[in-house]
Amino acid sequence: MKATNMRTLTVSLTPHQAAMMQSAVETGGYASNSEIVRDALRLWERREELRQMEIARLKKAYDEGKASGEGREINIDTFLAELKAEAKNRG
Repeated sequence: MKATNMRTLTVSLTPHQAAMMQSAVETGGYASNSEIVRDALRLWERREELRQMEIARLKKAYDEGKASGEGREINIDTFLAELKAEAKNRG
């Protein structure tokens, strides 16, 4: 990235976070604190993308469930017994 495309921000870190960053730079894991922050932001962006995908998947499943018709009441003991019988029959 070109320096002209960068924006400087001020952030507050805990002493532990600052020490971890300093150690990562001193041991050569990262070239600078900025590189660490950019890497962390990339990971955060990816996590947010995955979260949005999961929300979309859950909304779709919800909509499909609603469209599948009325629900029905079940007896939990009967339901569990049926599941156990199915598992036993499968081996």
